[in-house]
Amino acid sequence: MARTGSNNIQAKLVLLGDMGTGKTSLVLRFVKGQFLEFQESTIGAAFFTQVLSLNEATIKFDIWDTAGQERYHSLAPMYYRGAAAAVVVYDITSMDSFERAKKWVIELQRQGNPNLIMFLVGNKVDLKEKRKVGIEEGEQYAKENGMVFLETSAKTTQNVNELFYEIAKRLAKKAPSRPIGMKLHRRPQETGRRMFCCS
Repeated sequence: MARTGSNNIQAKLVLLGDMGTGKTSLVLRFVKGQFLEFQESTIGAAFFTQVLSLNEATIKFDIWDTAGQERYHSLAPMYYRGAAAAVVVYDITSMDSFERAKKWVIELQRQGNPNLIMFLVGNKVDLKEKRKVGIEEGEQYAKENGMVFLETSAKTTQNVNELFYEIAKRLAKKAPSRPIGMKLHRRPQETGRRMFCCS
């Protein structure tokens, strides 16, 4: 996570989860306000950026939407390494995807950034009549693992913006704010000289 201006934070965010859980749909809904009934599978990973302005900071998200297919699993560490936040997504109509989500959580706990902000998201709440994973199960697992839990629907937009705002708020809280009275920038004559020599 990099702090660029006084209150500008650039943060890498990664989405992980089984194929078909709706990771890309969540990102597209957030970034472009779009929903496609038939979203093609992501190959490798897709990259998006989005800026969110909060009262306390402006967060620029670099979002890595990883592929859910097993054959791309070995690439995942490349995307979650150095991430400030991770969203592990499962489909509430699939117990398998929930079990898979748990494997991602364990992997992130072992290999991810130790200060990683983790969210567990049960997606596709618009299909509640086909629900296989109860809210309590998701909540309980998230609580045991120090994660924030939300259920979403990329289709109806339920909790999609809330998810990203909640991540942004937590990132803003974590970002080291500059102590008042300390000058952390270079002395003006130095910066002036550097700019002069290298522009």
